[in-house]
Amino acid sequence: MFDLHQRLEARRAAGLQRFRRQVEGPAGPLQRIDGREILSFCSNDYLGLAGHPAIAEALRRGSLAYGTGSGSAHLINGHSRAHHALEEALAEFVGRPRALLFSTGYMANLGTVAALVGRGDSVVEDRLNHASLIDAGTLSGAKRLRYAHADVDSARRQLSRAEGDTLLLTDGVFSMDGDVAPLPALVEAARECGAWLMVDDAHGIGVHGSGGRGTLARYGLGQQDAPVLMGTLGKALGTAGAFVAGDEDLIEYLIGAARTYLFTTAMPAALAEATLQALTLAREEEWRRERLSELIVRLRGGAAALGLTLMPSDTPIQPILIGDSAQALAVADALWAQGILVPAIRPPTVAEGQARLRITLSAAHEPEQVDRLLETLAAVLASPVGSVAADAT
Repeated sequence: MFDLHQRLEARRAAGLQRFRRQVEGPAGPLQRIDGREILSFCSNDYLGLAGHPAIAEALRRGSLAYGTGSGSAHLINGHSRAHHALEEALAEFVGRPRALLFSTGYMANLGTVAALVGRGDSVVEDRLNHASLIDAGTLSGAKRLRYAHADVDSARRQLSRAEGDTLLLTDGVFSMDGDVAPLPALVEAARECGAWLMVDDAHGIGVHGSGGRGTLARYGLGQQDAPVLMGTLGKALGTAGAFVAGDEDLIEYLIGAARTYLFTTAMPAALAEATLQALTLAREEEWRRERLSELIVRLRGGAAALGLTLMPSDTPIQPILIGDSAQALAVADALWAQGILVPAIRPPTVAEGQARLRITLSAAHEPEQVDRLLETLAAVLASPVGSVAADAT
C-alpha cells in the first residue's frame, strides 16, 4: 500500500516539501502575492518583457485572428502561419538555417535527445545540467556518462569512453549556480571525439551575446561549433514555449522523429504572435541588457561591501549558498516577512548540502529595489535566524 501521508510528513520534516503561492496581476518586480505587495527577486523574466503591454496586445490580436487554441498537433492542422513566421524569426535571430517550436523546454530536450541517440549510442553531460537534460539522457536509452561540472578534462575522459553516435550536452548558463559553460573548450573536445555538442541556452537567449542572441554568440560560436541549440521563450522573451535550432536536416529529422513534437497539441498561434513581438523588443531595445548588467554589478558590489558572499556569476542568476535546507527556508521566510521574495532552492533541484537562496534580477528592477534587497539580506543574515547561514557563506 502507498502511504503518501507518511512520505509527505518525511518530506516536510526534511524541509523538502514545496507549496505554491498565488500571484495577482502581471509579472514584475512588485507583485501582489498571497494578498500582500511583495518585491520579487525570483522571476526568470530577465528583460522585463513578461508584462509588456505591446506583447499583451499582440497576444490579443493573435487570439482574435486564430482563436485561443491550435486545435491539434503541428503535423495534423495545428501549424499556423504565425507558428511558421516565429520559427523563421527565431532561426534568423540565432543565425541558424531552421528552428522548430516545442511547447516547453523540457519537451524540446527530451524529444531532441531521444530522437538523436538511443541504445548503442552515448550521452556525455555536465553533472549540473538542468533536470530536463539529465532526464533526456536517461530516457534516451543511450549510455550515459556524466562529467565534473564545467571540467573540460573530465568531459574529454568521458568522451573517450563513449560508444556509437555521441551527444555532448551542456547548459549554456547553469540555472542554479548562474555560471556559464566553458563552451569554446567544449566545442574543441566534441570536435576531437567526433561528438555533437548540444547546448540548452534557456537562460542565455535574450541576455547574452550581440543583440541577445545567446551564450554561443557571446563566444562567437555558431552552427558548425554546436550543431544543436535549444532555447526557451518563457524566460528573457517573456512568453512560453521553446525551440530547437540547427541545419535543414536536423529540423526535418526532428519533425518526424521527436515524439514530444509529434504527439502533442501545438502551442496557441496567439502565443506565437506574442513571441514575435517579444523577439522584436528583445532585439531592438539594447538598454534592457545594459540595465541588467548594471544591476548585476550593483548587487555584487553591494553584497561585497556588506560582507555577503554571492556565488561566482556574471549572469542575472545570483545565488547565496546556505547549505542546510531548513536553514535556507528559514532565511527565505524571514525575507518574506519583510516583503521580499527570494526562494530557497533545495534538493532535489540541487545536491544535498547545497541549498541556497536564488536571487534573479530583471531589467525591470530599479536600483533602489536592489539596495533594499541588500539591506534586508544583511539584517536577516545578522539576526539569530540567519546566524548559521552567515557562517555557511
